Amino acid sequence: MARATTSAPSQRMLRVGEQVRAALTQVLQRGEVRDPLLEKTVISISEVRMSPDLKHATAYVTPLGVKDHDAIIEALNRSAKFIRGRLGPQLRQMKYMPDVRFRDDTSFDNYKKIDELLRSPEVARDLSADGGDDDK
Repeated sequence: MARATTSAPSQRMLRVGEQVRAALTQVLQRGEVRDPLLEKTVISISEVRMSPDLKHATAYVTPLGVKDHDAIIEALNRSAKFIRGRLGPQLRQMKYMPDVRFRDDTSFDNYKKIDELLRSPEVARDLSADGGDDDK
């Protein structure tokens, strides 16, 4: 019986992604990465997406209080092999240690744009005009 291919992640991918996220957070909080740019930056890891074979992890990060996210992402990707080595103790139950890639998390920017649109005068005008039509 052939398995149907879907784009949704499996429960296993979600669980392992959360374990990798927690391990990455610990490594970055302890300051184990000796990069001057990363040492003075607070980094939030919002999500880790695993590949179906669990050999690749894509971490979506947001550097807090920094304008130039690209420099931080580059520094994290330069240190990816070192970080991968530091994940070992927390992820020792895994058969393969995943390769970690870092990407800028733009979801907060998208949420901000949606919020600004919802608060715009045009939307407020449309909502107030449609408010009394439901009772008729």
